[in-house]
Amino acid sequence: MIAPLLLGYLLGSIPFGLVFTRAAGLGDIRRIGSGNIGATNVLRAGGKALAAATLLADGGKGVAAVLLAGWAWGPAAALWAGLAAVLGHLFPVWLRFRGGKGVATGLGVLLAAAPLAGVVACATWLLVAKLGRRSSLAGLAAFAAAVVAAGLIYGGGRGWLTLAVAVLVFARHHGNIRRLVAGTEPRIGAGGPEPG
Repeated sequence: MIAPLLLGYLLGSIPFGLVFTRAAGLGDIRRIGSGNIGATNVLRAGGKALAAATLLADGGKGVAAVLLAGWAWGPAAALWAGLAAVLGHLFPVWLRFRGGKGVATGLGVLLAAAPLAGVVACATWLLVAKLGRRSSLAGLAAFAAAVVAAGLIYGGGRGWLTLAVAVLVFARHHGNIRRLVAGTEPRIGAGGPEPG
């Protein structure tokens, strides 16, 4: 099981937000806005096109980890690789284990490993982001909905994978949760420490 874990971790640890912003001449994304390497902070620093590229690439590495591991080693390995991809994004060895918050990569993993739960999560994210205009709230709601959907539709390994990814995402959003409770979490596009 080491090979799929390593594959997933290495794919997940690619810091696309940092790569894209540096390639665009914007410097180190970790020194801008919230300091996060994800799409929300890239939106703040580099605009919609770079943010969209980061979102797709971060989600794509989650999809790739699941599909490649499943093709090479089978369904169980695909689930482990997906979890490892999220861990790689959260704790990339290249960035001294200080990565993103896992929303896009986690959604990519779910879309590949538990597609219906992934669709529920994406739809929830879009709805909450549109109504609430807070990226962190949308991400948290998306993974809460995904856990329920995966439990009802799949159960088993895919249900446990969804729960594990959701726990990781919630843990990485602890500061955002405090600000949401306090009513101080910035809206999408505003300044301040919103998640990437």
